[in-house]
Amino acid sequence: MRSAALTSPLHPAAAGLALSGAVAWAAMGLGDIGWLQAHGFSALTVAIVLGIVIGNTVYPRLGAACGEGVRFSKQTLLRAGIILYGFRLTFQDIAHVGVAGVVIDAAMLLSTFGLAWLVGTRVLKLDRDAALLIGAGSSICGAAAVMATEPVLRARSEQVTVAVSTVVIFGSLAIFLYPLLYTLQAEPVWGMRLPDFGIYIGSTVHEVAQVLAAARSIDQHTADVAVITKMVRVMMLAPFLLMLSMKAGRHDSTHQQQGKLSIPWFAFAFIGVVVLNSIFPLPAALNRVVLQADTFMLAMAMAALGLSTHLSALRNAGIKPMILGAVLFGWLVVGGALVNGALGRLLA
Repeated sequence: MRSAALTSPLHPAAAGLALSGAVAWAAMGLGDIGWLQAHGFSALTVAIVLGIVIGNTVYPRLGAACGEGVRFSKQTLLRAGIILYGFRLTFQDIAHVGVAGVVIDAAMLLSTFGLAWLVGTRVLKLDRDAALLIGAGSSICGAAAVMATEPVLRARSEQVTVAVSTVVIFGSLAIFLYPLLYTLQAEPVWGMRLPDFGIYIGSTVHEVAQVLAAARSIDQHTADVAVITKMVRVMMLAPFLLMLSMKAGRHDSTHQQQGKLSIPWFAFAFIGVVVLNSIFPLPAALNRVVLQADTFMLAMAMAALGLSTHLSALRNAGIKPMILGAVLFGWLVVGGALVNGALGRLLA
């Protein structure tokens, strides 16, 4: 029995789990700093930055001992974190933004992801997976969407990190840009009043933390509308993953003679948690504990991603991923304003 315990799969993973957990714990502590929160830097973005720093300094000497636990954090804990993310959402959220908010969210998701595929693969000649990861992060919910898309595409760590980098850079820029746009808004230019501007922010800014930071700079009402709109957009992650899985399976079958379809089962579990949370919501105290645990697991996954990322791989990626991120950001800001204005008036 003692021998079996020592050779169990959990034993070699312990060191890597401990390291990923330590980085995640530090990131969550730093994520509570007011200045970082005000500038839209969540625990997840801090975790990947810390992971990259450690991964390119001391981690190479620890890789042999920690590799299995880091992989477990990056894969298994990621899926568990995405599933528990459903406790942040309810179908009642949809009622708060109305039909217009849902339609605008869907329009921005489809148009942004389609633009990522078109410009990324056809114009910039990026690797398909790299373009789709950047598109997922820009069109849905930032780093969490990138991480959720990775197992469907079986993308490389450096591709995931580059995609997350675009979310951090352009999402952070949005925090300062959107309040400025609000002060400049006029009916002939934007055609949006206060409630619509909250939907505009929620349907076009990358991360939940960035949405909150940008909208709070305007006022609390805008922040409330923006966050609800954003959470409805996050809810679209599950059907997006299912459709992407079918598309990726057909691509593999056509180009690589691989007929096996990669079904993201955790997406079904995510939907199930949203349904459960909508019908039988957890007590507030328990919900806070679950969400804290979820944030910690996602932070561990992001830390593990950073630990396994080499800066040389990021340099080799070149400028094209950032160009794609900039193009998508331009569409989210300008195209998003046009879509919000047109559909907002049509569906009002």
